[in-house]
Amino acid sequence: MVSGYLFLVISQILEDCRVRDVTMALRTAGSVLVVFLWSVTVVLGQDGWSVTYTTQSICTLRGSTVDLFCSYTYPSGHKVTTTFWFTKKYDVENYVSLLDDPDYKGRVTYRSNKKNGHTLKITDLRESDSATYKFRFITKRTEGRYSGYPGVTLSVTDLQVKVTTTWWSTTLTCSTPCTLTGNPTYTWYRNSKIVQEDSSPSYTVQFKTEDSFYCAVKGINSPAVSVEGHSYFHVTYTQQRICTLKGTSVDISCSYTYPSGHTVSETNWYTNGKLEEASQILSPGYGRRVEYLGNMQSDSILRITDLREEDSAEYKFRFRTDQTTWEPTFPGTTLTVTGLQVKVTPATVTEGQKVTVTCSTTCTLSDNPNATYIWYKNGHVTNQSISLFLNPVSSEDAGRYSCSVEGHEDLPSDEETLTVRYGPKNTSVSVSPYGEIVEGSSVTLTCSSDANPPVDKYTWYKKNVTSPKASGQSYSITNIISEDRGEYYCEAQNGRGSMNSTALMIIVAGKQTSVLTAAVGIIVVVLVLILCLSGLMCFRSFTGGSDASTDTQSVRPDCNSDTYTGLNMRTMSPDYDTLANVHADPNSDPNSDMYTPLNMKTMSPEYDTLANVRGPSH
Repeated sequence: MVSGYLFLVISQILEDCRVRDVTMALRTAGSVLVVFLWSVTVVLGQDGWSVTYTTQSICTLRGSTVDLFCSYTYPSGHKVTTTFWFTKKYDVENYVSLLDDPDYKGRVTYRSNKKNGHTLKITDLRESDSATYKFRFITKRTEGRYSGYPGVTLSVTDLQVKVTTTWWSTTLTCSTPCTLTGNPTYTWYRNSKIVQEDSSPSYTVQFKTEDSFYCAVKGINSPAVSVEGHSYFHVTYTQQRICTLKGTSVDISCSYTYPSGHTVSETNWYTNGKLEEASQILSPGYGRRVEYLGNMQSDSILRITDLREEDSAEYKFRFRTDQTTWEPTFPGTTLTVTGLQVKVTPATVTEGQKVTVTCSTTCTLSDNPNATYIWYKNGHVTNQSISLFLNPVSSEDAGRYSCSVEGHEDLPSDEETLTVRYGPKNTSVSVSPYGEIVEGSSVTLTCSSDANPPVDKYTWYKKNVTSPKASGQSYSITNIISEDRGEYYCEAQNGRGSMNSTALMIIVAGKQTSVLTAAVGIIVVVLVLILCLSGLMCFRSFTGGSDASTDTQSVRPDCNSDTYTGLNMRTMSPDYDTLANVHADPNSDPNSDMYTPLNMKTMSPEYDTLANVRGPSH
């Protein structure tokens, strides 16, 4: 048998440590033989790699706590970076640390010391925790990965009571499928009173049919178990522990037996305390949130709605028959009411770093141990996962985060805020008033930027000018002159960085714009005056009297005609002695735009007489 065991161990070492040399394999086999003879819990690897377990197997009770110990060695020149325990792995190279295994969430802790010792603690043990636990460590070097085999085999079980009856007595034995580790002390109760505390799990007694017996293991927080059968008073709680969400409902149930001939007359659920001091569930504090269900013969259900965290307590059941009142002293059902809690790590971060956002409860939810969480950011659904990993984090990730359990979306957690610090972004310049800027006016430039923490320094620059023009978020230019024209920009700064805006062009319109406007106005006035004078002349030609001498005739232009009439002049200057008898050319077109031809006779020396001006005869 020993040789067979050695063969299995050597085969395991050859597989896991990849022994390539036969000599090394033999040396390893020799080491295993020594280990087997002295301490089967030591596993040696190659070249100084080893893991030593304190024990190879542990048997303990459901609901208790267990510590697994080991120590490890490795060659000099290596530095350990990662240590963890595991029971399963994703593939050949990737192992699942118990801290990351959802089946162990909230129940596992690691502890190490400076002498390369490592401890795994598992609380609130379940039968599903029965497995082989192995330790693994990793060093900085690529080849520095080592797992210790065969590990520690953990068996989690419940107590059982076996009844052996003879004609003169009955022997009760408190047993488990595996032998409990250590030297447990068994405590026997008779009608809720301790009658024996011994290392022996058996208790022999003569008893009446109304007696009740149950056993427990001293020092281990595990459910007690009582003798089965209708000859005894007995209560069995369906669940020893229940963890549920605040605001939901819960059913706490049990079954019970009693001697034949008894009739149940009353049942009650109550919280911690002695029977006469127990606070009844149906107290004003619970209002209408409690309901009793069951058949009043063998089972009972306590239903509590709209759960609150103060409802967390140990709940027990008692019943009364027509002959007696019976209350079990062993533990009842422990109810834990938890809310959801969001944790942001770290809560304040610089853009580009990484952030982990987790949703957790104070205990593992009984009805949904592998719960899916729904995440909300600023009240809107963002994701579904156990945790959020923001790497790298950006300014858009900042906000308020909360979570809920799938199926209970109406019961979200409180919000936690993620603050992301970043330098100025989207820096821009605006101008007021908007429109044409003329000499002598004023203008205000305003710098805007998105930053966290907010911008604490604004500096104004003019392009191609070395020194700053001003500081502050706003920059005002009064009594603008042409030299103020150019491109202006601002620089925004905070503790995380700085950013320049795009340049804004300022164009200053000169005063010549006003002179041109005035010149146009003057031209318009002159044209209006010319039109008025022309009209006045036409008016006087029609209304003026004939006061000239016979030698001088008035000349009247036809203001309605496009051509002047022919002239008959009498005298004119010496060169043009006399201009007279001006007649229209009978061959001319009276509708023509051309002037009527002149027939000049004489002109006076001083242009003194212009006579006989006649219009065309019609």
